[in-house]
Amino acid sequence: MSQPIIEASNISKKYRLGQIGMTSLRDDVQRLGRRLRGIKDEENSERDFWALRDVGFQIHPGEVVGIIGRNGAGKSTLLKVLSRITEPTTGEIVLRGRVGSLLEVGTGFHPELSGRENVFLNGAILGMRREEIARKFDEIVAFSEIGKFIDTPVKRYSSGMYVRLAFAIAAHLEPEILIIDEVLAVGDQAFQEKCIGKMQQVANSHGRTILFVSHHMSAVRRLCQKCIVLDKGRASPLLGVEEAVDRYNAAFRKGESGRAVDTSALPRDHGKGTLCKITQINALGETGLSYGEPMNVELTIECTQTVKDLMVGLAFETLEGSRVLTLDSDAAQAPVTLPAGRHVIRLHLDQLPLHPAQYIMSASAAAGAHYFDVASRFAIWEVTTSRKDKVSDRGFGACRIPPTVTVQTL
Repeated sequence: MSQPIIEASNISKKYRLGQIGMTSLRDDVQRLGRRLRGIKDEENSERDFWALRDVGFQIHPGEVVGIIGRNGAGKSTLLKVLSRITEPTTGEIVLRGRVGSLLEVGTGFHPELSGRENVFLNGAILGMRREEIARKFDEIVAFSEIGKFIDTPVKRYSSGMYVRLAFAIAAHLEPEILIIDEVLAVGDQAFQEKCIGKMQQVANSHGRTILFVSHHMSAVRRLCQKCIVLDKGRASPLLGVEEAVDRYNAAFRKGESGRAVDTSALPRDHGKGTLCKITQINALGETGLSYGEPMNVELTIECTQTVKDLMVGLAFETLEGSRVLTLDSDAAQAPVTLPAGRHVIRLHLDQLPLHPAQYIMSASAAAGAHYFDVASRFAIWEVTTSRKDKVSDRGFGACRIPPTVTVQTL
């Protein structure tokens, strides 16, 4: 077997709560002195947060590996360590090839430079000559579909334009290792499909190694050959995709026996929750969620000041990651203004159209395109059967909505 292109040995990453990025020069000098004398840093379990603990794996050239796990499991931290954006606290990483990464929106771009200039900047960072980059330039612009704006400073780009150009750069400048985070979710569905197709082409035709983070299990199944499951900073061994997906889904079920979910302390992917935060979500009624029966879900919202034009949303996904139902409050009535304080917003359906199954739940609070808070994949809830459930096992899809029927005799 060929030599691994990525080797990670006992990788751990520790953050000191309350002091992330805030250490003084004196602290750094003292820490360096202790390390030179072989003295370990003082442990403080109450203030230390280990984002990664003893992670190790080997990945060979041409492999496409998914990295999956719940929010806060350590996925983004691991990718930043592998991309050399942040150093591990302990452990060693060996990379035998150039790395192209697409992590947070805007990472690796200079906001004052145009899209054209950022293409050449990223190529230079990868160690490519200007002539090599120039040969790929037209392909990059065509793939990104933002040719009209290529000479505009990227600080004026939308998040979708950022992602389009960033992915096109990462995929076309031929790094041996391509690292893609969930940031692809920012793009529209058509562009996501285009990106997955490009990654399949890159892996199959050019033998590149790809690390792919996603919450969408359908994309993981399509693209990946193996997976690593992260849970509270600890990594599984390399697993087959189906075994990894089963382990990922099982992580949702731990400790979730009731319908009420405290979301106040859950890690957030988007939205800081400082102005407006979803603190609890509760499915009311004896049966909770039941096919064909009324549904009532309450979201508790805490606002630190007045919030205008607020809408809340509730999303249902299959365990494979396909969204099958979205409920938005502004589809039924105008967005609301909430004063500072604690509020409860109830979403009601006369009949829940989802067939009996388990669904991954997400919730959001937003004003237009601005998200105040997103409780992404906060739980797995089960829709149960009912007396109205006559044909749910006949393969009629995820939803069955009773229409109004009229008959006309001709």
